Amino acid sequence: MGESQVKRIFIAAAALTAFAAHAQTKWDMPTPYSDGEFHTRNIKTFVEDVKKNTGGALDITVHANGSLIKHPDILRAVSTGQVNIAEFLLGQFGNEDPVFAADNVPFVAPGYDAGMKFYKAQKPVLEKKLQGRGMKLLYSVPWPGQGIYTKDPVKSVSDFKGLKMRTYSPLTARLAELLGAAPTVVQVPEIPQMFATGAMHAMVTSSATGSATKAWEFVKNYYKTNAWNPKNVVVVNQRAFARLPKNQQDGLLKAAAAAEPRGWEMSKQREKDADELLAKNGVTVSEPSAELKAALAKIGEQMAAEWEKSAGAEGQEILKRYRGK
Repeated sequence: MGESQVKRIFIAAAALTAFAAHAQTKWDMPTPYSDGEFHTRNIKTFVEDVKKNTGGALDITVHANGSLIKHPDILRAVSTGQVNIAEFLLGQFGNEDPVFAADNVPFVAPGYDAGMKFYKAQKPVLEKKLQGRGMKLLYSVPWPGQGIYTKDPVKSVSDFKGLKMRTYSPLTARLAELLGAAPTVVQVPEIPQMFATGAMHAMVTSSATGSATKAWEFVKNYYKTNAWNPKNVVVVNQRAFARLPKNQQDGLLKAAAAAEPRGWEMSKQREKDADELLAKNGVTVSEPSAELKAALAKIGEQMAAEWEKSAGAEGQEILKRYRGK
């Protein structure tokens, strides 16, 4: 083989390498939660699957713990194409559209089975809403059932009067108001500090967030109300998705189809582990008293009626489909 021939082969190989490098699509993916949280672990498996399914052509880098974009700004960032893919808590954006807060209405669909049934009822409307903002829903995974943490034991609604309560969405703020507490919006990483300084006395969240923030260091009671299972969604910018070659689109959707059921199972396991961890560390994990349960159910009815009114025909459609009417 002559020198010029070797040279030509070398140049061709270099060009192919350059083309392969150029053909790789790199995306950044912000998520508000820590590396250890089950949602983030599920995402990491999802991005590995995407890489595998696309032969490395679509490479997604996960930025955990709100390090790239803060939680309140994530929806807009994907919508405008600032990032191409992301995860966020749907209910966080209930003020922008009541449909996003559907799964934050307490006591409508308590527990995982009811939560899945509700998701199926909500999904067609949700997909349409996200599409209207230039986003495509890839998959959705719930948090464990939401309960109430308090420093001191509570037996009735009157025990909540004047307590500063951590909330994370418009509907959790409304729940705090109806309990007679003062709603305080706090992001997960700030929770311990807020309790330590007395800026917060109670919170409504899952046993997962409670164990992740070592709730036993600042509260002693956890009431398993299983009020609702708020969902995170993983979305992709519609234009960015459309730009992908068909095989990469398929690879992404295939990874998402596996991530959803896996995430639901991880959530169930997380609830079980977290409840045990709270109890092991001295938190009293219990059902609310009959009096409190009845009062909470009444609040739930009021909130469902308020939400349905704010969500209009779409809210009615979701509830009708869920209730099988």
